[in-house]
Amino acid sequence: MIDTGSTGFMMICSSYVFFMTPGLAFFYGGLCRRKNVVNTMMSSIFIMGLASVLWVAIGYSLSFGGNVGGIIGTFQNAFLNGVGWEPGAYSDQIPGLVFVAFQMMFAIITPALLTGSVVGRMNFKALFLFIILWSLVVYYPLAHMVWGEGGFLAAIGSVDFAGGNVVHISSGVSGLVLSLILGKRLGSEQGNFLPHNIPFVVLGASLLWFGWFGFNAGSALEANGLAAHAFLTTNTSAAMAMLTWMLIDMIRDGKPSLVGACTGGVLGLVAITPGAGFVPLWAAFIIGGLVSPICYFAVSVIKAKFGYDDALDAFGCHGVGGIWGGIATGLFAKSSINPVAQWDGLVFGDYHLFAAQVLSIVITIAIAIVGTLVCAGIVKLIVPLRVDEHAERIGMDEAMHGERAYPTFTGLD
Repeated sequence: MIDTGSTGFMMICSSYVFFMTPGLAFFYGGLCRRKNVVNTMMSSIFIMGLASVLWVAIGYSLSFGGNVGGIIGTFQNAFLNGVGWEPGAYSDQIPGLVFVAFQMMFAIITPALLTGSVVGRMNFKALFLFIILWSLVVYYPLAHMVWGEGGFLAAIGSVDFAGGNVVHISSGVSGLVLSLILGKRLGSEQGNFLPHNIPFVVLGASLLWFGWFGFNAGSALEANGLAAHAFLTTNTSAAMAMLTWMLIDMIRDGKPSLVGACTGGVLGLVAITPGAGFVPLWAAFIIGGLVSPICYFAVSVIKAKFGYDDALDAFGCHGVGGIWGGIATGLFAKSSINPVAQWDGLVFGDYHLFAAQVLSIVITIAIAIVGTLVCAGIVKLIVPLRVDEHAERIGMDEAMHGERAYPTFTGLD
């Protein structure tokens, strides 16, 4: 029976999650160079249109309609055929259409996350085609495997409350692979490019943090105690990660940075995503407290050692943060909090969930790597993946869109 309170709650949560994609555009737009800000923001914004159309047409059906071998759905609900005002298979308290809308917001922001890795050099036409293929080859199958009825990763006992595997690991790993295919930006060997607009970064991080309450609390799929629990674990992890990154800044530079504080907050949100509705509140302190040093090591040591150009650290933040979050869920989850978890975590003496989490992470990474290689290979046959040197030097804004973010600016870029 439909519960009007839960229905209203889920529609609000869906709106919160939708707002995260413009937030991501501001976050990435502030971090990039002045001459690339329009292109960087456009790389998130256009997906609000593209992914919405794909989702209603076939994405929802392939993710949640039917089941083929635990890998992907069918076309039985294409164009939302058979989905209406009545409760669906995934919640008995909200209309099926509300569940469609909530999950659509995840299908929008996930491919937008990976665009942070390829800032400043990927042909926009190639990116447009890539996002279509990546949604079909990587996102929809993963969403089905983790959350769909009969999904393979759910069947092995792994859990993912709001998208550690489906959203963060998949996008982070795919971003890394795509950045390796494209190669480094011109001038990146001389050092890191500084963020061109720190207030944009603050605005973006704030919108992401705000939207994440809908992202995680809404994944309870009804207005109940589990939603409240996920809300608090989410905020606690983000707060701890922010403070921990500030501490790292103090130890390294003797002063905290605003960009670092914002980055830390987002990392805490990433890390708690898979376990927000499974782990005790005290575990959120540990998960958030450890994700900042883990990801700091990834973006400062591992990235430098291997020399890849993950432009805005989508892999270092979302990929690595998501992996830690999935592992941490295997450590700290309790089935008494959420019986979807078949076993308690490793710290409570049971290894089964931990093993399932590690296996699901390995499988997700493999799907993201292979899927990205396939998608990029197909796109490359149609249009060049990378812009030419002239376009990169004058800036992606002029070359790809014929616009400037700051048309009155007359100084050097």
